[in-house]
Amino acid sequence: MSTLAFQPLFAFFGLGTQEIMLLLVLGVLLFGRNLPSLGRSLGKTVTEFKKGVKGLEDDMEPTTSRTIEPEPVRPPQRVTSTAPKFEDSPPPKV
Repeated sequence: MSTLAFQPLFAFFGLGTQEIMLLLVLGVLLFGRNLPSLGRSLGKTVTEFKKGVKGLEDDMEPTTSRTIEPEPVRPPQRVTSTAPKFEDSPPPKV
């Protein structure tokens, strides 16, 4: 691999190819037998983190299926009052 392949990835830390190789060798020496389990737990951690971030993004973005559309505005309608018609009735007998 060339130096350019590592350069953009680790430019933030200022690490070169030799420093990365040294860290890999130290990692193998220190965690030799535990590397598979460390890799598994790191993979699970990253997966759970991505799921959590995805869940937050889904909660933040409005979706069209969940939006409630308001009823269209209708112009005011004329109220026709139909007043009750009173017929002349004879006065009550007392």
